[in-house]
Amino acid sequence: MGRSTNRRDEIEAERRRAADAALAGVVRDGEVLGTSGFARTLRHAGERLGGHFAGADADPADPVEIWGRRISRGLALLAVLALIAHLVLTYGPR
Repeated sequence: MGRSTNRRDEIEAERRRAADAALAGVVRDGEVLGTSGFARTLRHAGERLGGHFAGADADPADPVEIWGRRISRGLALLAVLALIAHLVLTYGPR
């Protein structure tokens, strides 16, 4: 009798461990379930791009460095867009 009770306790403990692991996975992945992989990728890329153009990688104690990076990255973006427009207008389909 004691042996079968011990086995049931082991089975119950294993089920409890599996249930706890499943609940931990739901809590860990709960944010991921409501969105597609493409949407998460776009959100992450948007956050990185926003931080890049905001100068988030600069020293927060140096406002001149922050604004210098913001201005230079904005001007570089404008230059790239102007170059793309020039190339499309020059070599694009007619």
